[in-house]
Amino acid sequence: MSKSLIVLDPAGTAACCPPLSAGPLSEEQAEQIAALLRALAEPVRLRLMSLVASRQGGEACVCELNDAFDLSQPTISHHLKVLHEAGLLDREKRGVWVYYRARLEELATLGALIGSPHTVTPA
Repeated sequence: MSKSLIVLDPAGTAACCPPLSAGPLSEEQAEQIAALLRALAEPVRLRLMSLVASRQGGEACVCELNDAFDLSQPTISHHLKVLHEAGLLDREKRGVWVYYRARLEELATLGALIGSPHTVTPA
């Protein structure tokens, strides 16, 4: 059984979804956001995302990320690939190393989706 991967249009994702408290999501919006959440719903990927995003300039070399885990380099690369394909990380090859940069606008989209508790009006 193969899993199909949804590749998101980053510009469309950032503008796709108002906070959950503003109204119900469309089926398409829910699919887009679910893809981002699935990518982050694994502890190693969540840690990788935080390691990259918290670095100076929001960028880290794969060589720096390997040392933070007791996992093989191919396993770390797989998790980084999942985050990249979900649109949460950009990557750039420089010589023999690959550098990953956090797409902070995507993380902000997820934060805005949840919404501030101050914006929720009681039913």
